Amino acid sequence: MIQWLEKVLPNVVSMGWGGDYGWWQSIYQTFYMTFFSAIAGGLLGLIFALILIITDNDGILPNRTIFWLADKIVSIFRAIPFIILLFVISPFTHLIIGTTLGATAALVPLSLSVAPFYARQVQVALKAVDYGKIEAAQALGSDNRDILGIYIKESLPEIIRVSTVTLISLIGLTAMAGAIGSGGLGNTVVTFGQQSKYDVVWVGTLMLLILIFLVQAIGDFLAKKTNHGLS
Repeated sequence: MIQWLEKVLPNVVSMGWGGDYGWWQSIYQTFYMTFFSAIAGGLLGLIFALILIITDNDGILPNRTIFWLADKIVSIFRAIPFIILLFVISPFTHLIIGTTLGATAALVPLSLSVAPFYARQVQVALKAVDYGKIEAAQALGSDNRDILGIYIKESLPEIIRVSTVTLISLIGLTAMAGAIGSGGLGNTVVTFGQQSKYDVVWVGTLMLLILIFLVQAIGDFLAKKTNHGLS
C-alpha cells in the first residue's frame, strides 16, 4: 500500500504528517486561522450589524450620525480586496502582533475582512424581521434588550445560514493569506502547484472541499433545527 502511494502520490507522501511543513501542520494552520478569525470577525460584524439596525431611521434608537459612520466603515472595509488589505494594514498588524508573517498575523486582516461582509449579511437578516412583532413588543413595554433578543431569535435561522456562507468564504481567504506566509492548506496547494507537484494540489484541494462541505452540512442542519424550533 505504501509503495503504491509513493508511486501514485510521491510528493504527498514525502511531505509526511509531522514537522513544520507536514500535513498536520498545514491542516492545523487552516483550522487555527478559520476558527479565531471567525470568532473575532464574527463578533465585530455582529456588533456593527446591531448598530446599523438600532440606529436606522426605523430602529429603536435612531441616530443618523452613528448610522452614517457605521455604514461607511462597513462599506469601505468591504470594498477593499483582501489581498490589498493584507498590505494596507500591515503596520497595524505589526503593532498588535509584533510581526506581519505567520498564521497569527493573518488573523488581523482575516478578521477585518470578514467582519464587514458578515455585518451586511446579518443586517439584511435582522432587517427582514417582521416589524409588527417589534412594535407589539414595544407596546407591551419591552425594553431595548428584550427587543434585541426578539431580533436575534426571529432571524436566528437566517443568521446561521449567512454565518455558514461567511465561514466558507473565510476558508477561501485563508488560502490568500499565504501571501504573508500564513501557511495552511491553501498555501500548500499554491506553493506546490507553482512547483508542478500536482498530487499535493489534488490532495490539498480535496481536504479543503471536505472541510467546506462539512461546514455547509453543519450549517444547514442547524438552520433547519432552529427554523423548526421557531415554527
